Amino acid sequence: MNAKEISLEEGKVRPVVDHLNDLLANYHIHYQKLRGCHWNVKGPSFFTLHLKFEELYTAALLTIDELAERILSLGKPPYSTFKDYIETSEIKEIQTIGLKDTLMVKAIIADLAALIAKEREILDITAEAGDDGTNDMVNRFMQFNEKNTWMLRSFVNED
Repeated sequence: MNAKEISLEEGKVRPVVDHLNDLLANYHIHYQKLRGCHWNVKGPSFFTLHLKFEELYTAALLTIDELAERILSLGKPPYSTFKDYIETSEIKEIQTIGLKDTLMVKAIIADLAALIAKEREILDITAEAGDDGTNDMVNRFMQFNEKNTWMLRSFVNED
């Protein structure tokens, strides 16, 4: 399949696909960080955060799949190696073993801020390309991240 088959112009879709692959790489590192937080959280907030991290990594996993499938729908291959993810991602890995629970939450808040910024950028690019399908999908991801940023900031008492 190529972009033309879904009534989009190849030249206008290329930047969309490039940015989606970038977002995909960032989500993979974010996903793994969430898994590490889920496995390694300790302390009085264990039950609350263990469940929240699981909710977030499950959502990230579904997002990763949707991103890869959208990239394929636009006629290009999605990144599929950890080498690509690590080299491309703005979000960086962290060591979650022994990390204080509030520092875990703050790391996830920072990830969400990076994802939201990338998603906002993609919304502008998809609008220019007339790619309403990608725009709707990314907007949904962004709204989820915005809501969870508010919740996590409330957890660590940040305004």
